Amino acid sequence: MSFWMKVLAGVFALVVVMFVGFRVFQDRIMWGLFERGVQQNIIDDPNADRPDGLHVYLCGTGSPMPDNLRAGPCIGVIAGEKAFVFDAGSGSIRKLGRMRFPFGDLDRAYLTHLHSDHIDGLGELYLQAWVGGVESRSEPLPIYGPRGTARVINAFNDAYTIDKGYRVAHHGAEYVNPAGHGGAPHEIVLPAGPTAALVVYDQDDITISAIRVDHAPIEPAFGYRIDYKDRSISISGDTIYSPGFVAASEGVDIMFHEAEDLEMGEKLAESLISVGREVTARLLVDTLNYHATPEDAARAAEEAGAGELIYYHIVPPLPTAGLNSIWMGEADEIYSGPITVAEDGLLLTLPAGTDRMERRQVF
Repeated sequence: MSFWMKVLAGVFALVVVMFVGFRVFQDRIMWGLFERGVQQNIIDDPNADRPDGLHVYLCGTGSPMPDNLRAGPCIGVIAGEKAFVFDAGSGSIRKLGRMRFPFGDLDRAYLTHLHSDHIDGLGELYLQAWVGGVESRSEPLPIYGPRGTARVINAFNDAYTIDKGYRVAHHGAEYVNPAGHGGAPHEIVLPAGPTAALVVYDQDDITISAIRVDHAPIEPAFGYRIDYKDRSISISGDTIYSPGFVAASEGVDIMFHEAEDLEMGEKLAESLISVGREVTARLLVDTLNYHATPEDAARAAEEAGAGELIYYHIVPPLPTAGLNSIWMGEADEIYSGPITVAEDGLLLTLPAGTDRMERRQVF
């Protein structure tokens, strides 16, 4: 037998042995992998040694359109020891859970506006806020938003009342305190004027400001700025280029801005029409006049002097990063800083007292 025939025979024999060994010990191997997954995803606490600062969880960077990489709009923020959620789009809260967001520390949630794709995950947020900590929450989650928030939150509370009863009956009030279920609505009223802003949270070195943005005819619509010690971010919500948001975002470390590419949107609408989906195409075309373009967002970040621009609420869906440069158009010629087209699972850390930013793609 030649040398190479002996090598091939040896490799084949090794493969057979490995296959047989796997079949014999398959259950033991699978249990080992399961236990390792439990250790990494439940027991090990990635928040235990997080540095003091701002931590931003991109849990929903998509839009109402189906997108394998992106859930509906949602950004989780940890500032010091307090946790906040901004919007709760479909599927985003489960992704926030995958990122090991500390729901037990959740202080309150904020809504940018009341479009369905920004609120349709509120039921899941209710559940995680209620039972996601060491102890069940003892009072409803405060949820802040524009005029109409009380109507929306009270309707969600009503819709989930039956589910609450089932869970209390099954698990017992000792573990799922019925007093902590649901949301407690608070409506933010900004001063008059297109560039109005208002501090809506100011304690523990944390300042959160609501900012009027232009998403007409949706009125009011808000962006937010979050400051913790010497670190800061701003979140646009849905808006066209908005001077008030630019002014309120001056000097932030990161600007998170929504964007929709007009040319891609128009081509997608043409394709929808070609297969007889005229209504869907019309709805898509209508969105083009109340969202910022990638270039608009770049202009906002440049004028605000933001340290970095990160796109979220991305329209249309981008199934591969290879399309990012086409989607951004001339944005990198307008904004002089770094630009990221975000996908869900991106975790950003801004340690206080530094100018560093650490990033990790969790999944």
